[in-house]
Amino acid sequence: MELNDEQFHRYARHLILDEVGEEGQEKLLGARVLVVGAGGLGAPMLMYLAAAGVGTLGIVDYDEVELSNLQRQIIHGTADLGRLKVDSAIDTVAALNPGITVIAHREKLTQDNVAALVAGYDIVADGSDNFDCRYLLNDACYFASKTLVSGALLRFEGQISVFKAHQPGRPCYRCLFPEKPPADLIPRCSQAGILGAVAGVIGTLQATEILKEILGLGDSLAGRLMLYDALSSRFQTVKIAKDPDCPLCGTAPSITEIRQVA
Repeated sequence: MELNDEQFHRYARHLILDEVGEEGQEKLLGARVLVVGAGGLGAPMLMYLAAAGVGTLGIVDYDEVELSNLQRQIIHGTADLGRLKVDSAIDTVAALNPGITVIAHREKLTQDNVAALVAGYDIVADGSDNFDCRYLLNDACYFASKTLVSGALLRFEGQISVFKAHQPGRPCYRCLFPEKPPADLIPRCSQAGILGAVAGVIGTLQATEILKEILGLGDSLAGRLMLYDALSSRFQTVKIAKDPDCPLCGTAPSITEIRQVA
């Protein structure tokens, strides 16, 4: 597609980047990204992806906006209390950039719908807050040969990685976390708390990695896990090795189809 006059002005700061330019902006406008969760991580992701001109954004969420969400889920406002998060997010994104398409998936992610949802997009972003969704997305993206950009939060810390296990030598999420931890071992944000701005840091980093993947820029986080500690103001990156015994992407996989995590 060719950029029109309005797009030349809107994306001017992209166009003057040699690494992006008109060709790169056209890639962004032609891209399709699925964001699972319109909460703490999904909110900044959606806003920055929309602002960047990612042409089609899908949003998966079935929750309603609650007052306690507003401390970090910046895509929603006080007037949105009680509304579906998907609907609130769509309104915000439309106000920010009416030139893109937003598709609402007002449903819970399950083993029955995850494959169809993932199939319709180029890149999948995990902004969920539970391990069931993380494993479902990991497995579905692996079987569909799709890139997964994953983030997680707790208290004053966050983590992010990119999983492209369909490519030779690349690990999947199960290589890092083979099994779901016990429910009482890693509490959710609703139990342990979260400094709101940390969600903004990790969600924005996820958006950055998505844009890099679309544009083919820089070094991918695939095979690496980036850890952020807000209290010490430190980032740390550790390598993730592909596990030959991984039940999904290993040499003798036991997981051969998408299934709900027990």
